Amino acid sequence: MAYADQQMSGNRVVAIIIVALIHIALGYALITGLAYNAVQQVVERVTTIDIEEPPPPEEEPPPPPPENIPDTPPPPVAPPPPISIAPAPPPIRTQTTIPPPAPPRLVIPPPAPPAPPPPPSKAQGASVRGNWGAQIQRNYPRRAEREGIEGTVGVRVTVTAEGRATGCTVTSSSGSSDLDQAACEGVERYGRFNPAQDAAGNPIADTYNTRIVYQLN
Repeated sequence: MAYADQQMSGNRVVAIIIVALIHIALGYALITGLAYNAVQQVVERVTTIDIEEPPPPEEEPPPPPPENIPDTPPPPVAPPPPISIAPAPPPIRTQTTIPPPAPPRLVIPPPAPPAPPPPPSKAQGASVRGNWGAQIQRNYPRRAEREGIEGTVGVRVTVTAEGRATGCTVTSSSGSSDLDQAACEGVERYGRFNPAQDAAGNPIADTYNTRIVYQLN
């Protein structure tokens, strides 16, 4: 019996809670619905504004046409001047300018080495070889010896490349024809010479001057 009472009291509590929730939901819905309607009315009042447009202005009547205006012809219109169209200029031909070739490079050769000095010259004149002057004096001319004539004879001879004397001439007379003649004959007969040489040392002909002294003992 007590258990049944307790069960009935629990069901009653649940029912009361459910009823309370239903009332709360209905109240919330009622409040939100009323608030939405109020907002809609305010928006409609704000957005719906009656704007009165002003009436359009009255049009003014056109002015009356002018009276007694003579009909004047329009001013003459000059024709436009002729337009001269210049002929098109001839086409310009461009020619590519090729630069001239670069000048050849000047190459200066190095200076040549100095030439070797020439060999020393071997040129020399004819010279006496041996003591043949004494042989000429021993052949004293007999007539000049008997007469006791003495003197010195200057002679010039041509010395050949072989060292022999030829072509004797008297350059300085002794005053005695016998002594002069004997001197030239003695030089051509007994004279021996070293021939002259050119720069290369080759024997050549040359002239030679000498003096023959005749003196008695």
